[in-house]
Parts: sequence; structure tokens; C-alpha cells
Amino acid sequence: MSDVETLKGEIKKLSARAMQAKMDLHDLSEELPINWQQIMSVAQKAHDAFGELEQKRASLKTLETA
Repeated sequence: MSDVETLKGEIKKLSARAMQAKMDLHDLSEELPINWQQIMSVAQKAHDAFGELEQKRASLKTLETA
């Protein structure tokens, strides 16, 4: 399997994880003020997931243009 194919697989998994984090954040926001104490941890998970996804997409772009 090539590096590009491997990276695309990782991006697919990260994308699913990021979307789940987004939905968790959305669900939490709809329940407020219940569980307001979880805002920072849920938001941090979403932030981290999207940050990692962005990094992998940049790496893929670099590989594809090389």
C-alpha cells in the first residue's frame, strides 16, 4: 500500500472521528445548562480531532504534489 493510500485511509478515520466530536459538541450545546461542566473537555476533543485532520490533509496534499 502506498503512502498516499495509507494517508487517505487515516484521513477517512480521522474525518469520522472529527464528525463524531462535532456531533458530541452539538448535542451538549442542545442540553445546556445540563452538563455545562463538560463544555471544555468536549470542545477540546473536537478541537484536537479537527486539528489532526487538518494536519493529515496537509500532509496528503504535500505528498500528492511531490
